[in-house]
Amino acid sequence: MRSEACSVLLLRLLLVQGLFLPLTSSRTTTVHRDQFPPSFLFGTATSSFQIEGGYLEGNKSLSNWDVFSHIPGKIEDGSNADVADNHYNLFMEDIELMHDLGVDAYRFSISWSRVLPKGRFGEVNSEGIEFYNNLIDALLVRGIKPFVTLNHYDIPQLLEDRYGGWLSSEIQLDFGYFAQVCFEAFGDRVTYWTTFNAPNVFIYNGYLLGTCPPGRCSYPFGNCSYGDSALEPYIATHNLVLSHATAAQIYRKYYQEKQGGMIGIVIAAAWFEPYDDNPADRLAVQRALAFNFAWFVDPLAYGDYPPEMRQVVGSRLPTFTTEEQKKLDVKLDFIGINHYTTEYVKDCMFSFCTSALSIGEASVYVTGEKDGVYIGEPTAMSDFFVVPRGIEGIVMYVKERYNNTPMFITENGYAQPTGPIDDSLNDTKRIEFHEGYLAVLSEVVRKGADVRGYFIWSLLDNFEWLHGYLIRFGLHYVDFQTLERTPKWSATWYKEFLSQDNKTQTIRKTSTNKM
Repeated sequence: MRSEACSVLLLRLLLVQGLFLPLTSSRTTTVHRDQFPPSFLFGTATSSFQIEGGYLEGNKSLSNWDVFSHIPGKIEDGSNADVADNHYNLFMEDIELMHDLGVDAYRFSISWSRVLPKGRFGEVNSEGIEFYNNLIDALLVRGIKPFVTLNHYDIPQLLEDRYGGWLSSEIQLDFGYFAQVCFEAFGDRVTYWTTFNAPNVFIYNGYLLGTCPPGRCSYPFGNCSYGDSALEPYIATHNLVLSHATAAQIYRKYYQEKQGGMIGIVIAAAWFEPYDDNPADRLAVQRALAFNFAWFVDPLAYGDYPPEMRQVVGSRLPTFTTEEQKKLDVKLDFIGINHYTTEYVKDCMFSFCTSALSIGEASVYVTGEKDGVYIGEPTAMSDFFVVPRGIEGIVMYVKERYNNTPMFITENGYAQPTGPIDDSLNDTKRIEFHEGYLAVLSEVVRKGADVRGYFIWSLLDNFEWLHGYLIRFGLHYVDFQTLERTPKWSATWYKEFLSQDNKTQTIRKTSTNKM
């Protein structure tokens, strides 16, 4: 066996046994578990499409992402998620990984195509129900709370083919039915429900830029065969917001009192700072936040879209009927925040911009660089920068705009490029990332922000959408040939962080070439 292979094998064994700690550059962390309330949930997060695999197993139908990822040229490395992490068959192993970490909760999503292969037009799939029942029961046996997302981007392809997916109001009926099936089947054991994960991401990519399913767009935002970027994002969002309201109304009326749970929504939430300290750029930040975040939350909190958007979009932004407004009276129990990055925003409404990098029709230029200097350390994702102060910015924005509605940081994570296994396992940058963000978050909580949990993205390296397997976010390294899971240094760090007994944690570091 080659010496490099021997080193990697030894490192695997030490990590799995929890015996390996780096050997040099000792330092003390600046954040501890006891700086958060005892009830604060710490967990990990995944999504069904990214980890489950088993795409034709258990009577599951094809999702829109199953179909899209098989189109040549759509995924950067030419891969798909047919197998992914094979969590569908290896979920017990993954629960043991979580149990070993000592997490309080596990955030995962339910595959709509696995539970209702034909939407409301067909039977409930007993094999899909059985899989998620087994997953939830196994989590509870290990003392891990299930934190369930109903929709994380993917929908049954049949709904797209039948009536156009999110462009039709029919999807409100389908989503409501899907939610009710899940509340009925799993709600006796699930306390936390979110309707949608980051709808702003799949609306922008699916209907504005056309880079993700259903791949609809128009000039100047993209070059698609069909679509209307000036209209369809607003129609799709309108149906999505009302789909959330439909599900929340069903939950409130039939399930919440007896099941005792909460229901909310999760938004991808970058923080923005003005490129220059002038009135135009400060106003541009507010427009960027409105088009990126408030667009999806204001209707659920206040019954209408943000005024910052109405001023720009005008009559193309839908209005809510009297009946729809009654649905929106069902308020959010909490808001989930997926936070990964902070960027500069420059005004393009009252100023000249030479670049088209923008957020929809907000008339802003978004960049992570100013005068040749990045806003924070770059990561493997081109628009993700390490800026810990950004988590305070976005949390305080949500706190002030939505009257301190309870919040969860439902995703926060560090992107690594795929490379040699020893580089992936030696993920000290990921440790530093989470330490920095948690230190700021602990201060924000002490300032009165009602943040109740923090979920690291992700438990495992997985299928990272358009990037395929080229980018890794996991606490655990996955060999996508053998599907073997190996804890990274960050997993050891998280385990020790969660096991702290009011003590300062010390992490000692080295690199594998010194073994």
